[in-house]
Amino acid sequence: MDSKNLTSLPEETPEDQQQHQPGGQSVSAFTSRPERPPTQTSSQKYSPLDWSSYFDHEVDVCIPDTNDVFHLYMAGKEGPVVFCLHGGGYSGLSFALSASKIKEKSRVVAMDMRGHGKSISENDLDLSIETMCNDVLAVLKVMYGDSPPAIVLVGHSMGGSVAVHVAAKKAISSLAGLVVVDVVEGTAMASLIHMQKILSSRMQHFSSLEKAIEWSVRGGSLRNIESARVSVPTTLNYDDSKKCYIYRARLEETEQYWRVVQLKKVYADWYEGLSEKFLSCPVPKLLLLAGTDRLDRALTIGQMQGKFQMIVVRHTGHAIQEDVPDEFATLILNFISRNRIGSHGVEIPGLRRP
Repeated sequence: MDSKNLTSLPEETPEDQQQHQPGGQSVSAFTSRPERPPTQTSSQKYSPLDWSSYFDHEVDVCIPDTNDVFHLYMAGKEGPVVFCLHGGGYSGLSFALSASKIKEKSRVVAMDMRGHGKSISENDLDLSIETMCNDVLAVLKVMYGDSPPAIVLVGHSMGGSVAVHVAAKKAISSLAGLVVVDVVEGTAMASLIHMQKILSSRMQHFSSLEKAIEWSVRGGSLRNIESARVSVPTTLNYDDSKKCYIYRARLEETEQYWRVVQLKKVYADWYEGLSEKFLSCPVPKLLLLAGTDRLDRALTIGQMQGKFQMIVVRHTGHAIQEDVPDEFATLILNFISRNRIGSHGVEIPGLRRP
């Protein structure tokens, strides 16, 4: 390289030096680095969130001639009603994040089942499938009388079983669709033998709601921190005698309804004959699964025959509606639109109807 082509840099004047060195002191180049945002503490990261950011209002529905009062979260002003039933040990707020998206095109009602959330019943431990079905039908009767709007039943896990049994009764004149989330008869029956062990292995006491939320996320039962911050608090009650939070739903005391052994064979009130009942429901049906390994023989044959739509939602846990709420909401709205549910269906831009 020819040194004659290089130009020398001008020397700094005293004025320039003063600009770089205020007060005559040398200044590091890192002095102007932006301040880092304050680090969130664990208690802030897992602090509870209020339901009102996702649902529009909450109501208590009193069932005539009983002392049963069922708590519901509601959102949306028009369109068909997406009536959501949560799984065992969850609450209606399990659908909070997805409801905030679904309500843009449809109405959403999420019910706290008997023995869960803020609902009150004469017998919180009666989780027989017949009793829970009657609860749902009674709530719908009080809310809508004899002229209910188009209803899409959506049930997760235990709630999925209830939704199927309600639909199979053909007692809802305006039932327009059925969505079952991650529960099939074969897998459910096979897992019953391990249920008590699973329930007993859970952490039973929490010093704070933040600790409970953190445990649910770190333990893997929920994968979405925001959803856990909304839904977990209503699954707990504060025990004054023990000075800690314990589970609201006493599932381990309801084994008679989800695991019955007769002649060395396991039967289940919740899941026995579930696949055939699902296939026999005379409405459009959608089965959302977290993995194809959950399909049993009856559903495999039914799916091949086109009796229902099945979608496997990847990279999620058992609570699909909590782990990927945006995707879940989109799947529900697409199901409503494709099947023209409601007075005019739900128009979704870019989605071509059959």
